[in-house]
Amino acid sequence: MAGVGQKSVTGQHAIAGSDDRAYAAMTARAKALIPRLRDRAARTEELRRLPPETERDLHDAGLFRIVQPKRVGGSEFDYVALVDCAELLAKGDASVAWNFANLASHHWMLGLFEKRAQDVVWDKDPNALIASSFIFPAGRARKVDGGYHLRGRWPFSSGVASSEWDMLASVVSSDDEADGIEYRIFLVHKSDYTIVDTWNSVGLQGTGSNDVEVSDAFVPDALSIAVSDLGGGPTPGSAVNPSALYALPVFSLFPYVLSGVALGNAQACLDDYIEVSRHRASTYNRTRLADMQSTQIKIAEASAKIDAARRIMRSSCIEAMADARRGYILDMTAKTRLRRDGAFSVNLCTEAVSLLFSASGARGLFITGVLQRQFRDAHAINSHLAFNFDAAGTNYGRVALGLPSENLTL
Repeated sequence: MAGVGQKSVTGQHAIAGSDDRAYAAMTARAKALIPRLRDRAARTEELRRLPPETERDLHDAGLFRIVQPKRVGGSEFDYVALVDCAELLAKGDASVAWNFANLASHHWMLGLFEKRAQDVVWDKDPNALIASSFIFPAGRARKVDGGYHLRGRWPFSSGVASSEWDMLASVVSSDDEADGIEYRIFLVHKSDYTIVDTWNSVGLQGTGSNDVEVSDAFVPDALSIAVSDLGGGPTPGSAVNPSALYALPVFSLFPYVLSGVALGNAQACLDDYIEVSRHRASTYNRTRLADMQSTQIKIAEASAKIDAARRIMRSSCIEAMADARRGYILDMTAKTRLRRDGAFSVNLCTEAVSLLFSASGARGLFITGVLQRQFRDAHAINSHLAFNFDAAGTNYGRVALGLPSENLTL
């Protein structure tokens, strides 16, 4: 991670417009949690959700509020903070980092809603956590006077057991098909949904990414936002949150909410491999692993992939903030490039972990070790649609060829 105050890969400061000392203090608090998270990793997987003590640690460190508006006590750091802090936490436990990044990003997203929605949540509790499921076909909403009737069942709502609210994406149905399809996001209180315990997974076991079911909830207009308002530029929340942070293109940058988790998990895997290789001898012929050319090459290849991924992730976020500050609205080619690069960078991290797992031989098979968890988590992260390079690459190629984007959220 580029040091705070040092030049980033784009030649700009890492957190333009923010207090470097405050950012350094925040990342230091995240780094200090790594040993604690590692020690709790088995318990986190057993619980299939954040342990209460881990949730409290993240609250106490202020990490959930890194991109929340300053006017309600948040840090309002630049978007790249999600990547940097997720990377650090994932060195301890990818499940914790995944929930952190998801829940922290929703403070940012709430800042895009109109003020009435922000007040409903933050006037009562500025620390309130918000889960999400942005799977639009999972819901159906119907416009009525003063709001919407919403129903559906949404999968993969990470961290929902810790949350007071949930942001649920839905298609808005219309009696007139000529009106076209509208995508909206609805802010729903936990009293209006049921958590369905479905999360029994091979990786990211501790994220509690369960289903959420709404039978028929009324959502006021103020607690809903159209995806068409989130493509970059002023949002309904800009009236009270004028920072460029709240004028970013939401779904173009969607991969970078979580990409830092893959990065930190891969970096931890590499660090562990190097440490073991320094002291271990081959079981077969007792040759020191550090003296073997194959070990040295594996370290070089894995580290190159991880370093390249970090540069892509951080520069994408930093450049997006710079564009927002100068009021530049990205065209579709730039938006699909962000999605392409987000998927590509996470794929690099997955390749690095797979390489190191294979190079570790039978040592990686023991369930008491961390390598098997890092391998499982890497592939679970990579399974997220935002990191599917076939989907992101196809859409980028379509737009590059002059065809319309197939991603209706961009």
